[in-house]
Amino acid sequence: MTTRLGQGGPAHPPTHIRDMTVDDCEAVANVRVRGWQHAYAGLVPQSHLDVMDAAQDAVLRRARFADDAGRSVSVVAERDGSVIGWACCGPHRADVRHTGGGEVYALYVLPEHLSTGAGRALMAEMIARASGLGHRVLRLWVLAENHRARRFYEKAGFLPDGAEASFGVGCASVPEVRYAMRISASDAAAANRG
Repeated sequence: MTTRLGQGGPAHPPTHIRDMTVDDCEAVANVRVRGWQHAYAGLVPQSHLDVMDAAQDAVLRRARFADDAGRSVSVVAERDGSVIGWACCGPHRADVRHTGGGEVYALYVLPEHLSTGAGRALMAEMIARASGLGHRVLRLWVLAENHRARRFYEKAGFLPDGAEASFGVGCASVPEVRYAMRISASDAAAANRG
């Protein structure tokens, strides 16, 4: 299903957001690995970032794509026919009481496409999709020291909800904070206009 075009701005072509297919696994793995290596430099052990491999990640992406059975939504951002970003959302992983909360599991854009509107287009799609799935609260986890990402999520309407955890990366433990936003019908409509 093709969804929409995001505004690219005067110096950037529009961003096309569409459902991810199994054929996108290699491109998504590249986005994920390069996104990690850029965003988490200095925040997680460099030794972990150095050994990340897009080919190995693509194998993992294919397995997860095949096993998903519709539990989550994965979309890609394209410009000029090339995948430049990826986002995924679904039920909140810690929602053991099944209250209907959603979670953004991942949102990455290639470093050379940061601040071009691609991330905003992906986030708007995540909000719209979560609303369409009936989620009224959307959450996500972000590294506590990832200030760029935290500003991005705050501009999108997310706020810290007080939950904190540690994320294991290699042999290190990195602090994370959880962000949340309430989704109303008007939020979803605004995201669709995005």
